[in-house]
Amino acid sequence: MLQLQVLRQDPQAVKQKLAIKHFTDVQLVEEIIALDDERKKLQLESDNTLAQINAASKEIGQLMSKGEKEEAGRKKREVASFKALLQPIAGKLAETEIELNNKLVLLPNLPSEKVPPGKTPADNVVVREGGKKPELLSEAVPHWELIKKYDIVDFETGAKITGSGFPLYKGKGAKLQRALMQYFLDYNTAAGYTEYLPPLMVNEATAYGTGQLPDKEGQMYYMPADNFYMIPTAEVPVTNIYRDEILKETDLPVKMTAFSPCFRREAGSFGADVRGLNRVHQFDKVEIVQLVHPDKSYEVLEEMVNHVEKLLNTLELPYRIVKLCGGDMSFASALTYDFEVFSAAQQKWLEVSSVSDFETFQTNRMKIRFKDADGKSKLLHSLNGSSLALPRIVACLLENNQSAAGINLPAVLHTYFGDKIIN
Repeated sequence: MLQLQVLRQDPQAVKQKLAIKHFTDVQLVEEIIALDDERKKLQLESDNTLAQINAASKEIGQLMSKGEKEEAGRKKREVASFKALLQPIAGKLAETEIELNNKLVLLPNLPSEKVPPGKTPADNVVVREGGKKPELLSEAVPHWELIKKYDIVDFETGAKITGSGFPLYKGKGAKLQRALMQYFLDYNTAAGYTEYLPPLMVNEATAYGTGQLPDKEGQMYYMPADNFYMIPTAEVPVTNIYRDEILKETDLPVKMTAFSPCFRREAGSFGADVRGLNRVHQFDKVEIVQLVHPDKSYEVLEEMVNHVEKLLNTLELPYRIVKLCGGDMSFASALTYDFEVFSAAQQKWLEVSSVSDFETFQTNRMKIRFKDADGKSKLLHSLNGSSLALPRIVACLLENNQSAAGINLPAVLHTYFGDKIIN
């Protein structure tokens, strides 16, 4: 959530930045400022009335001690009249604060100065590429045929158990999932991230804190009986670990990693773009999250990008890093780098990770702060990234490493998987 002082300081600059994200409802900025003016006016009226009540109440005590009961009675009636005035003011103030917050949460985060202009993924900027694209055999096939050939993922039975988009991993497919998640967690903890295993359901306050609500409620699975949401990513529960807390500056940075299944209702349309493991309703992912000093925010973002890049290098997959343009960024992000891995059999790039800096957008919602050297409380910056999402990694590992003998796994997975090949 944007800070009110940012909007008030330079409303025109805020509108210009919102335009970079192609946010069209810019009149919200003026509406929010007008509501804040009304809130301040009501707060002043409330404070002044309370001051009059307190002053009159103090006088009542003094008058009673002097035996001036008649004058004390007059003051009591005065206090009662002030209290009668205060009640509608307090009610109006509460209504205004709710309306102000409801409008404020509709504004997306402001993009960083580093965000390139543009509206669609075609406008994203390729930062760099790495790895080598494989030369496949002429009879090479996409992963949805390989998983049937080696009997490692069963979409038909998954659909019978639950529905379309819920894969059932089996045999060496299940083993590969386990190997990847263990390797990713070991890689992250070796870099100083503390491992967590979070709940897979969150309450409304938690989903609100990271910006899923009210922006993405249609993409989450919801359980109305308990008012819980299935998590779309471990970022949601993990970042909320420090909600409503004030950290010491010496505690920074806070580095967290977690594996979790992820649940997303919106799995896309039909066609090759969403076929097989390209897009599913349930998938496994290892996440990294950092809470950092505002002055270190973008330095840490580059560190996290390098961290994910090195991980992809160990998997020997061809990849590219893309800086998202304003129109392709998420609601909460100030700057995002996507990692895409080249799928040789499909001849296309598949997104496998997003690494984002949210600045104070999430921490303002969650009230995650720290005390600086002067003892002042300030909002931290939050960052997160996929390290990594498994379905498309698995798809590319299968497609890019297929041979006549089977699927040759990268060396880094041999110990975790217990073999060099899937056959």
